[in-house]
Amino acid sequence: MKKYLSVSIALAIAQLVAFAAQGSEVKITPLGSHDSEFCRFDRAMIFEDPNGTRLIYDVGRTVAGGEDERLGDIDVVLLSHVHGDHLGDRRISQVNEGECGEPEVNNNVTPKSNTIDIALAKEAKIVVGSEMNSFLANKIEANGGNPELVELVRFGASVNVGGVKITTVPAVHSNGLSGDFIEGELGEHLETAGLTAYVGPPTGYILTFTNGLVVYLSGDTGVTAEQETIVGDQYDAQLVVINIGDTFTTGPQEAAYVVNELIQPKSVIASHANEEATKEGKVILGTKTDQFIKATNMPVHIPLSGQTMEFDSLGQCVDGC
Repeated sequence: MKKYLSVSIALAIAQLVAFAAQGSEVKITPLGSHDSEFCRFDRAMIFEDPNGTRLIYDVGRTVAGGEDERLGDIDVVLLSHVHGDHLGDRRISQVNEGECGEPEVNNNVTPKSNTIDIALAKEAKIVVGSEMNSFLANKIEANGGNPELVELVRFGASVNVGGVKITTVPAVHSNGLSGDFIEGELGEHLETAGLTAYVGPPTGYILTFTNGLVVYLSGDTGVTAEQETIVGDQYDAQLVVINIGDTFTTGPQEAAYVVNELIQPKSVIASHANEEATKEGKVILGTKTDQFIKATNMPVHIPLSGQTMEFDSLGQCVDGC
């Protein structure tokens, strides 16, 4: 009996050692327009769970379609809203074209969108939090894909994909769909009238990874009550990805208020700055990104394109920051 018990203990220890060797950090890799910089149109980020599940958030304009070599395998596409700089009305041909402050995003991908191209190429699930799902499912089906891969998760609800729990939360922003994404006369009439189509409210996300790390993705938003009651109090998010671009979203001071007072995470990643935020990988003084860093009480990490950051279960960066 003791012999079998010893063998069982040895096997359990070996399994624990093997798991530890694999690492238990969440890897986050920004995909921007210029290597090792944080540039004007940069939105996209890949999140990789310790178990290998990979999600991409807001592909936007800085991913070169489904054939972009930086993508690798993608299991889930997250889309905060359907504005062109997030859904992807245009895209780069390759990295490092144009300037950081004015990247070349000359490839028009309407009416399909960069999001649809990538989801189709990777046979990935799309998760959204409002009526966007019907529009996206129709696009997927019209282009030969499986519409059932588009999943609606109502605000406050969750879905588990590959071990990662995805919860949707409200964002305060507009979410009008440009007529450029709509085939036929309807799209033309919308453009002529200067109107957009209604596809439901925009979405924020809370991701709970298998190592216990909870991440809040703000999407384009202003300050909301849910940032305190749900993101902070209910889910206790320890890492926040927040938009700081001002005018269209929270600016540096507003975003700093959200993380300092409402959520109080361990770490923050700046996003959606709408500027040339860095030069040779260093934050440019006086930029919105610089202002946000100075106004924030916890470490702010800059999403330099192609540089992977690793975070432990407590939201602390342990490598690549």
